[in-house]
Amino acid sequence: MKSSKPLLICSIIILSVFIKTNAQSYAQNLVQKEDSLKYHGNIIVNGEFAEQRFRADSHFTRILVRALQIPYSFYHSFDSLITISRLYSPDSTFRIFTWQVNKDENTHRRHGAIQMNTKDGNLKLFPLIDRSSLIINQADTITNNEWWIGAIYYKILLHKIVDRNYYTLLGYDENNRLSTRKIIEILSFDAMNRPVFGSNIFDFSMDKTQKNPQSRYWIEYKKDAQASIKFDQELDLLIYDHLISETNEIDRKETYVPDGDYEAFKWTNGKWLHIEKPFDYKLEDGQAPVIKPVTESKIPVKKSGKKGN
Repeated sequence: MKSSKPLLICSIIILSVFIKTNAQSYAQNLVQKEDSLKYHGNIIVNGEFAEQRFRADSHFTRILVRALQIPYSFYHSFDSLITISRLYSPDSTFRIFTWQVNKDENTHRRHGAIQMNTKDGNLKLFPLIDRSSLIINQADTITNNEWWIGAIYYKILLHKIVDRNYYTLLGYDENNRLSTRKIIEILSFDAMNRPVFGSNIFDFSMDKTQKNPQSRYWIEYKKDAQASIKFDQELDLLIYDHLISETNEIDRKETYVPDGDYEAFKWTNGKWLHIEKPFDYKLEDGQAPVIKPVTESKIPVKKSGKKGN
């Protein structure tokens, strides 16, 4: 009886060659698609006329979907697409694409998609449909991918509450010709692994004045002002500019500008705890600010009910 070992070795070699050939074909196809995406992505941003920009966006969207349908496309980074945002979640369970098409200086449409990381390499994609203009109470509304409050995301943070992951998305919203917004959005996934936007995990209990519950948070400010929301890894704080109306018109967000002070959120007891004064400033003429970050002792900590040893 002849040994089956040579046949097994031959089969393994053939299978390895087949897999390698397919992988090379997938990679080559993705590179070709990326070249087309780069071309249309440039027109989306730099096209002279709105018609050109929207036509390019239509082509871009179709090509992107076809590219993502290529097996294991999740691992292709699309690094040359500098006109759109591409962010992987910290745990690599998904990535999110977001971009913007400008109709004019007052009308901006955000587009996006969430691609899930699947074991078999097949595409699982959630399109993001921007319905910002139809959502009246944006601050406290829980939405999904079909009722998305559009933004261009630039940072993802991950926190776990019990057995559910919550992703904090930092985003930019061109808004309109008078004002710009920076947003803190919360993304999670339900029992069916479908995206959920917004969550009541913002805690304002330390504030001097009571605030209404919020499912997301943003700052809105004058168009030519410079304001930011950033995560400081060393301080473990979400830090953003404190804004005031330069004309004392508190209801007109387009008059708001940074005043040199800051506010922050700190992840505490499964919530983003708002801190009105994260830094103490002692500023005299000609001196730079001396910054003293908030300490853990100033933040209420949830008691476990167990006594220490």
